[in-house]
Amino acid sequence: MIFPAEWHQQAFVQLTWPHKDTDWAPVLADAIDCFCEIAREVALREPLLIVAQHPDEVTAELTRRNIRMENIHVVECLTNDTWARDHAFITCIDPQQKVILNDFQFNGWGLKFAANHDNQINRNILSAVAKFYPDVAVEYRNRLDFVFEGGSIESDGEGTLMVTSTCLMAENRNNTLSQQGIEQRLKEYFNAERVLWLHHSWLAGDDTDGHIDTIARFCSPTSIAYVKCEDPADEHYAELQALEEELLALRTADGTPYTLFPLPLPDPCHDEDGNRLPATYANFLIVNGAVLMPTYHQPDKDTQAMTMLQIAFPGRHIVPIDCRVLILQHGSLHCSTMQFPQV
Repeated sequence: MIFPAEWHQQAFVQLTWPHKDTDWAPVLADAIDCFCEIAREVALREPLLIVAQHPDEVTAELTRRNIRMENIHVVECLTNDTWARDHAFITCIDPQQKVILNDFQFNGWGLKFAANHDNQINRNILSAVAKFYPDVAVEYRNRLDFVFEGGSIESDGEGTLMVTSTCLMAENRNNTLSQQGIEQRLKEYFNAERVLWLHHSWLAGDDTDGHIDTIARFCSPTSIAYVKCEDPADEHYAELQALEEELLALRTADGTPYTLFPLPLPDPCHDEDGNRLPATYANFLIVNGAVLMPTYHQPDKDTQAMTMLQIAFPGRHIVPIDCRVLILQHGSLHCSTMQFPQV
């Protein structure tokens, strides 16, 4: 069994759509604009599954915008929020041509937010997911005794995982388990040989306790993109310097240092109350043939991040998507999506 890296060929991507009964209500129109752009770019390259509380409204909106509907399947389901990365299946592949859908418990990032509907999405859409795998066996695996989110793990596809202790050891997740106990679970669930633990992952405004996908991402089995702060006056400077030192000390499975691709820390973004928001370029999504990258209307930083990701992913087109509205709810592009690998 393998836990594919995100650059593995994909069968489809999942979005969970915003609606008026979510925290998106005050900025719903802007949120829908952003989700439509994500849907447009994904559907140009691969199938897209949209989980929606009001599917007819979603279909009408996408059709009105001339988005490629033949590549989109909309399924009805009750939802609390939109962060598919954290409530969706985490998918593995068995060598015997079998898809393994791991359904972990999602509890609103340690009981911070309601998740009663989101924690049931996977069971409610299982048949819809299986339709994307018509020629292979699909196995549902109940992992609901373990609190775990897709944004908290990175895989290089070759048996190495990367996680943060701030998230996996946080209160109200799996606090009856030690770090060693959690690592043993991860190795068992994902057939992993190694788990790389990072201990510096703080971003102001982050609700996830430091998800790995906000600060450091595998770009290949030998390279990592990460957030770097150049401004000593910024509140993140010491934390991100410590993160960089951790990454410099990491070694690949064969003992060589990783190639590191520094991504700039965006200039401070704030909500209407003056609270800093967790803007990060590390929250990109790899899709078939492209990388969808969040931007924040900061031309210099946006361009710098795009240039670095183009170096990290030389064979892929880097596609910018304005995600200023997403960070108002403390997430970004990768957080709102989940890829499913092709067998």
